[in-house]
Amino acid sequence: MQTIDFSPFYRSTVGFDRLFNRLDTLVGQETKTYPPYNIERTGDDAYRISIAVAGFSNGDIAIETKENSLVVKGAKAPETAETAREFLHRGIAERAFELRFQLADYVEVQGATLENGLLHLELKRELPESKKPRTIQINGATTQPTIEDQSVN
Repeated sequence: MQTIDFSPFYRSTVGFDRLFNRLDTLVGQETKTYPPYNIERTGDDAYRISIAVAGFSNGDIAIETKENSLVVKGAKAPETAETAREFLHRGIAERAFELRFQLADYVEVQGATLENGLLHLELKRELPESKKPRTIQINGATTQPTIEDQSVN
């Protein structure tokens, strides 16, 4: 596997250390394929993550956010002797899963719905007023500067 050294960027940039730390962690991560999911943009600052969770109910899924990370965990209750089922073919995977997503700054989960075997997570990016662009008024002298004629007669 190829490794990338970000140390030259640490020397020549200021304030981007979190970006390069994230890139370092992404390089070493494996891609997770279970359960399958989609990430879509639904508006200028709105997103939706849809996760295929066939066989899971509301009580089997936990969603946690902390700082800039989103964790979705799913686990079925263990089968007891009374609830044990005999499968002739088992094609629906009901195994436990954990998906982790890195969220950008100011992106928050607005809500979650479970319908037709899909878990939909609605996300929205809301910048605080202090981070939004603003116009700065320029204050200056109210008199017009005069240009004197310095030509020799």
